[in-house]
Amino acid sequence: MYMRRCLQLAANGLGRVRPNPLVGCVVVKDGLIISEGYHQEYGHNHAERNALLRNNSSFLIPHLTLYVNLEPCSHYGKTPPCADLIIEEGIKRVVCCNDDPNPLVAGNGFRKLEAAGIEVVRHVLEEEGRKLNRRFFTFMEQHRPYVILKWAQSSDGFMAPKSQSELKEQKESSDSFDSSDCNKKYWLSSQRQNRLNHRWRTEEAAILVGSETFLQDSPTLTPRHYLGPAPQPIVLDRRNRLTNVPSHWLHMHTQTVEETLQALYEAKLQSVIVEGGRKVLDAFIASGLYDEVRILRSPQTLGSGLPAPKIPPINPNRLTIIEN
Repeated sequence: MYMRRCLQLAANGLGRVRPNPLVGCVVVKDGLIISEGYHQEYGHNHAERNALLRNNSSFLIPHLTLYVNLEPCSHYGKTPPCADLIIEEGIKRVVCCNDDPNPLVAGNGFRKLEAAGIEVVRHVLEEEGRKLNRRFFTFMEQHRPYVILKWAQSSDGFMAPKSQSELKEQKESSDSFDSSDCNKKYWLSSQRQNRLNHRWRTEEAAILVGSETFLQDSPTLTPRHYLGPAPQPIVLDRRNRLTNVPSHWLHMHTQTVEETLQALYEAKLQSVIVEGGRKVLDAFIASGLYDEVRILRSPQTLGSGLPAPKIPPINPNRLTIIEN
């Protein structure tokens, strides 16, 4: 129960603490939570420090158990080591969900605590913790960003009509078309789906499109329909076609999915949404280097046009289909 509360608190930092992991902390005495906290923003206090600083009952501390979903850090970064603070405060028992794969920690936090005589219980709700911090674990263990493939499609499996003129004609005749949004994915998506899509953008470090999508749609890739941090926009320009890429975009010329992910890893981008176009999505699917697929499905039919990507059998937990 207490670890689930840690995970619940930790999730509040999604999109705001990257590239740090999501961490929550709960301080318990005799079955009662007396203090809690989570990592709220990159560069600010970690979860343990927030929870302990909020606890003003210092005389209780020797009898407290601290629950945290990730191994307390043991090194100086933007903030001092949490393991040192736990020792200084006199906590006698620490219960943890996941080991930290960061080479700067990697067991050192636990060793510090145990050397100070603190009882350490590990691997409580380990799988739930890995799911919550799947971006962080993928980045640290596989040395690549966590990859989400996303597209919108009609009910009969098309991403767009045959031609741009046909697309424009059908957009203008659609009751749901918002003239301020000229991207075809918004025509296929409802307002509810649009808001959800833009919320997803706030949760990831980067968002990537190919050069054809850039030329045809002039996308901004911002979360303008949802309040939150904007991802790093990226255009993959394998044929060096583009000359007008905005300065704040990452303009990439890598030739393969593997090279692209390596470049994103070196840029310290922990996760990326791949929004298209079709050739880029197909390349990621063929490579097998993706972690989730998210599809916004419209009830509208197109009859013909650009077919949506086909994905091989996938774990249902990695596939999200949002109906209009």
